[in-house]
Amino acid sequence: MRSFIAICAALWLAGCASVADAGRLAEVEVVSTATGRKLETWRHDGRIYIAGTPGERYAVRLANRSGGRLLTVLSVDGVNAVTGETAAARQSGYVLGPGQSAEIRGWRKSLDDVAAFYFTALPDAYAARTGRPDNVGVIGVAVFREYVAPRPAPAPFDTLSKQAPDAAGGGRAMQEEARLGTGHGERLNDPTQYTDFRRASEAPAEVLTIYYDSRENLVARGIIPRAPRYAHPQPFPAGFVPDPQG
Repeated sequence: MRSFIAICAALWLAGCASVADAGRLAEVEVVSTATGRKLETWRHDGRIYIAGTPGERYAVRLANRSGGRLLTVLSVDGVNAVTGETAAARQSGYVLGPGQSAEIRGWRKSLDDVAAFYFTALPDAYAARTGRPDNVGVIGVAVFREYVAPRPAPAPFDTLSKQAPDAAGGGRAMQEEARLGTGHGERLNDPTQYTDFRRASEAPAEVLTIYYDSRENLVARGIIPRAPRYAHPQPFPAGFVPDPQG
C-alpha cells in the first residue's frame, strides 16, 4: 500500500526518558516547542491530563518501543492530524522504524509543511472552526503493527501511512466555551515522502490517550490539587513574652 515517509526536523533514535503515556509498543508525550520540555502530567480516574497555556505551541512526541515498524494514527481533538478527516483508526498516520521517535508539530498541509499546533480557546480550535467541537481536549494515538513478510530491511525513517477514509466517529457534546483546544497555526517546514506500510490487523494493537485543558479548569475539576493557602504571619498573636528555648 502506498504511504508517506515523514522526515521530521527533530528525530530521535533512542526512546524518551520519561513519557506521558506508554504502552507495550509505543510512547506518546506532549512537549512545548518553545522550550523542548515535556508538559507536566497528572493522573486522575485512570486518565492522563496535561495543562496547556493559551497561545503556547506544542508538539506530540511519538516513540516506537518495539523491534518492528509501527503505524501511529494521530488524532487531535477528534481530527486526523494528517488528513483533516474526523478521526478513525483506519486512516493515515505516521510510521516509526524500530526504536525511533519523532515530534509531530502540526496539522499536515502538504508533503512539505504543517500548520503549527497551539493551545487556544475553544471557538478558535481547528476542530470547532470546521464544525466538530465535540471532542476538543484530547490527543489519541492508535498503534498498528506491520504485517511481517519476506522483504528488504526498511529505510531508517519515520513514516506516514496513507489509508482510505473510514466512517466518522461521534463524540459527546460539551457546552463549556472556556475549554482549551488546538489551533491551526503558522506554516512550519516539515518535508515528507512516500513509502509502503501494510497493517498486521484491522484493529489497533493499542491506543494511547492524553487529555488536556487549562490549568484553571483542571484545578476546578479536582484533577490538579489546589495549592495550600499561605499562612500569613500575625503581628499580634496575643500572650506575654516567653523565655527562649535552649
